[in-house]
Amino acid sequence: MIQQENGVFPAVCPLDCPDTCGLLLHKENGKIVKVTGNPEHPITKGAICNKVRHMTHRIYHPERVLYPLRRTGAKGEGAFERISWDEAIREITERFKALIAQYGPESILPYSFYGNMGILSVDGMDRRFFNALGASQLKQTICNSAGNAGFKSVMGFNGGTVPEDTEHADVIIVWGGNIVSTNMHQVVLAEKARKRGTKVIVIDVHKNQTGQWADWFIPLYPGTDAALAVGIMHIMFRDGLVDEEFLQRYTLGHEQLREHAASYTPEYVSSITGIPVADIEKLADLYGRAAVSYIHIGNGLQHHDNGGLTVRSITCLPALTGQWLKRGGGAAKSNGGYNSMNSEALERPDLRPNPEARTINMNRIGEALAMTEHPIKALFVYCSNPLVVAPDAERVQAGFAREDLFTVVHDLFMTDTAKYADIVLPATSSFENTDLYASYWHQYVQLQEPVIPALGESKSNVELFSLLGRAMGLDEEAFGEREEDMIVQALDYPDNPYLNGVTLERLKKERFVKLDMSPLATYLDRLPTPSGKIELYSAELEAAGLPPLPSYVPVKEGYDGVRRGRGRQYPLMFISPPNHNFLNSTFANVPKHQQLEKQPVLQIHPEDAHERGIEDGDQVVVYNDRGTYEVTAKVTDKMLPGTVVSQGLWWEGESRKQRANALTPDRLSDMGEGATFFSTVVEVQRQP
Repeated sequence: MIQQENGVFPAVCPLDCPDTCGLLLHKENGKIVKVTGNPEHPITKGAICNKVRHMTHRIYHPERVLYPLRRTGAKGEGAFERISWDEAIREITERFKALIAQYGPESILPYSFYGNMGILSVDGMDRRFFNALGASQLKQTICNSAGNAGFKSVMGFNGGTVPEDTEHADVIIVWGGNIVSTNMHQVVLAEKARKRGTKVIVIDVHKNQTGQWADWFIPLYPGTDAALAVGIMHIMFRDGLVDEEFLQRYTLGHEQLREHAASYTPEYVSSITGIPVADIEKLADLYGRAAVSYIHIGNGLQHHDNGGLTVRSITCLPALTGQWLKRGGGAAKSNGGYNSMNSEALERPDLRPNPEARTINMNRIGEALAMTEHPIKALFVYCSNPLVVAPDAERVQAGFAREDLFTVVHDLFMTDTAKYADIVLPATSSFENTDLYASYWHQYVQLQEPVIPALGESKSNVELFSLLGRAMGLDEEAFGEREEDMIVQALDYPDNPYLNGVTLERLKKERFVKLDMSPLATYLDRLPTPSGKIELYSAELEAAGLPPLPSYVPVKEGYDGVRRGRGRQYPLMFISPPNHNFLNSTFANVPKHQQLEKQPVLQIHPEDAHERGIEDGDQVVVYNDRGTYEVTAKVTDKMLPGTVVSQGLWWEGESRKQRANALTPDRLSDMGEGATFFSTVVEVQRQP
């Protein structure tokens, strides 16, 4: 495909999005001129979002980094000079060897996430390199770890209802997810169901595009979702809407749950959530009486202090009416458990000389960089932009500004993070290298082969870390393997029966190969929970000091309908979910997408705006003890009073502070050590 100057070539969307769309790249004179959807893909069927449609604006962006660079000015200033790859590799390896000799290998920390979802790019040669080096380990929990832990505590693994079946549901509840912006093909499936009378209900703290699309939008206070879930259970038990036979055969703890839920009366739940009693009754009745009901569990509601328990509570609901036995019934948080691959072969933990090396949680990177005992002396950042995406951003920036911290960033752009690097290395786009893709929503594995040559002197993660491994004198065989060798190893995983029949040969021929979903037919008889059943009661959670039954535990920082914020120093809860045209910080530097989003805004309820003398369009400062955020006010009633919302992660502006994460805490969630972005309180004032 690289050699052909003109034509249309298959590709895969690399973004951190559940849809993992099949694409077609249109080339003219060796350059990609258009990106369209591949109509032959069984799930995405040719439909793609604007983010991917405009991908050429990102690939050929005039500010793309194309050569290795060395810092010449102060950290954060953005002053760099061009150097050769030989110079860059020599400086990195010399610095790493010196730090290992003086401080030990754990003084080096990798920081990465899924800016590119290619399995080789983020779970392959990079992991081998840092394992063989003996570097500190990074706990990658910034996104979905709390929710995954919550779901797994009920079902034993992270696999739920398959997407194609959801169109057979009679009631679809989208709970805490803006799927119009973040999972558009689930919307397509829901629309199919709608045409035959299915009711789509959205439960969220903010009437975003998905809330506006719904048949019924139910707003509630942030972090109170678990109370609503147990309140629905209360009504279902009370009104005899449960499937007693299913509960007896497939669940553990249903009798304890019945007794426990008795205290979650509609009046009590209403006082916590802000949802009227009549709406709670109506919702429970609709859900409980539906022949087939499906709950789509979103990403946002897990980003609270109580995020794991919240997802756990919602995940228990389908068992009450036996939905897991019905086509299209049940729930899904992430279906990544179906396509788990041979991580040991990819990452080679056997190369690590110190298996017990310390682990640092990526949510605590600001705290970690401030450590004086066993300090981090070198940081290698790739596939992430922590100065924008990590919580407690002002503390993170202070850590990156340390002159004694040797920082390398491998990226396509001079991001906010890259400006603090000592060495910046040019990265390829996904369309310039070979990689393997698996969705955490649908059941298709896909192969990406390069469509254009690497621009400038950019290198893929596989090429970069292979080069560094050999330069450091590490295991020659491990760092000499090709991408195709690694793909074969990843797919060779008998422990996962869903991978049966998925091979490199088939991927080369067919481009996308469906997992073998036949084991799903009997999975309820062999759930990988401690009891082998759906665990409505979890002894493991009880032993860990958490509620063993679905429960509402108030957030540590924030309010509900009972504990109101009015009169406190920081009386408003601040939510910073994704906007429609960025994906985290990706695309935030692309003019086309900036024009679509215009500017960062703070949505504030008319009551809260009136109390502060704020009018629509005013410039405001949002602040708390962690930092400040400067935005334009948008007065709207799309959320309950006491909640303010700012969508999108913007790079730092020239004239004002516009990092939303300057306000967010680095506390860890109740389960999975996840991020707690949305358990944030603030005050807002109009700028003079």
